[in-house]
Amino acid sequence: MSEMQFGPDEAQALVAETFAPWVAELGLRLVEAGPDRALLHLPADGRLLLKGGPGAGVLCGQAIAAVADTACVLALAGANGRFRNCTTVDMSVRFIRPVVKSAAEITVDIESNGRKLAVCRVTVRAEGSEKTAALATATFMYLEE
Repeated sequence: MSEMQFGPDEAQALVAETFAPWVAELGLRLVEAGPDRALLHLPADGRLLLKGGPGAGVLCGQAIAAVADTACVLALAGANGRFRNCTTVDMSVRFIRPVVKSAAEITVDIESNGRKLAVCRVTVRAEGSEKTAALATATFMYLEE
């Protein structure tokens, strides 16, 4: 990891200053970040749940995808000790089981963090559950040297 430190306070400032306002409104929080892994928390929020039909009360897939993408950027900033401007070039999400009316725990494993590209694997679980709700893989291109 870099000499600089990037932790929960820096993550909140980055989200507030850089991301679209609706991303900040997700409430995603960095818990801890290291050189190859980060842990994050998404609080339960009725605005992120499906409203009706057979999936009522389930955390919507769009929110899970946005959280996975954002979590990777925060994990990479933690690994690098600072935010490096980057863009998502590929992301795949597999929805395995629903997160029902619950907060979520997100783990980001950094598989590769090179000079130009980074690859992350994201696991989403309902808070307190051992079972995986969603898996994502994402590739990012750094836009700076």
